[in-house]
Amino acid sequence: MKRLIVAAGGGGDAVAAAMLHTALYGDDGEPALILTYSWDRLLVDPVPGPRSPADFIGLRQLTEHVWAVPGSATLKPPCAATLPRLAAELPHTFALIDPYAGTRGITRQLNELTAHFAPETIDLLDVGGDILAHGDEPTLRSPLADALTLAACTRAMASTQMRLLVAGPGLDGELPPDILHDRLGPLVTKLTREHSQAITSVLRWHPSEATALLVATALGARGVCEVRDAGLPVPLTDEGPAVHRVDLATAFSNNRLAQAVADTTTLTEAEERCRNICGISEIDYERAKAHRLGQRQPSETTSEELLIQVQRFEKAALARGATHTTVRRVAEALNFSEEGRRCLSQLLIPRDRDLPTSVWTLQRS
Repeated sequence: MKRLIVAAGGGGDAVAAAMLHTALYGDDGEPALILTYSWDRLLVDPVPGPRSPADFIGLRQLTEHVWAVPGSATLKPPCAATLPRLAAELPHTFALIDPYAGTRGITRQLNELTAHFAPETIDLLDVGGDILAHGDEPTLRSPLADALTLAACTRAMASTQMRLLVAGPGLDGELPPDILHDRLGPLVTKLTREHSQAITSVLRWHPSEATALLVATALGARGVCEVRDAGLPVPLTDEGPAVHRVDLATAFSNNRLAQAVADTTTLTEAEERCRNICGISEIDYERAKAHRLGQRQPSETTSEELLIQVQRFEKAALARGATHTTVRRVAEALNFSEEGRRCLSQLLIPRDRDLPTSVWTLQRS
């Protein structure tokens, strides 16, 4: 394995890692080793928090503490994950970050991989840039995963040869672009339509919003996109497809949460420190949301009724100044059931054949 890419937040970062590999290393013809969390939205996985190796059946051992997730792997009920399907559709090897031994455990995994494979390049990739947070920004929603990987990468023996790369500054809706601007380093590359082809098939089903917007901006989408259940406005600008390098040590020294979790040996310990600094852990948010979803009563909605609700949402979003939205945003804003989400995807896909299917261009009726 010549290329090791660490997906800082898992999920969409792992998908973006495949796109980045095409942009930076596509000519060498060798797949990458992508180290990533299995940490999906509740839309996919009803169990809050990241998955551990114990949640899977059929993993392949790479080193003493690192397991690869092949396309044939399955999850023990009721857990679910996008990672096996991702491994089945892309040529790369996906290895599982296990945060349940805290930062020290992730550091051990990194050291084992670099010692075993001796990769020529090591990149830590974050889509959006929340890995550059200081920890006290009011817009932060999911700082823990990135803080753990940032701390582990800084502690790892290979940190001197590791690059921290931020793709699509601001596209995750966590830190505004004007805050991120002064925290970014030099431009490494700009992602293009050709680079996006590496993951086009994946984005037909993968629920990531930030990586879908990364591809959308690479394809030319511009405007303001509403994302997540809160309807956060994300600018789609010429900076959207940019990939910047950031000094790893500087990012760590500025991130209070990463420093606080740097010596943790359990995820529970890391969560507690996240609560102390940020007020909440994202897993707390997932627990509360899972409880709300569990209390929701299923409702029967016809396609005609669903379409009326979507049209009302679209009119209101346009009035708020949005030009785009995501399927997830619409589904959560309208409190759709799982069946309603599936119907929604079928309704929204035909409008934007040039964009990822989860990104929807708003139009006046």
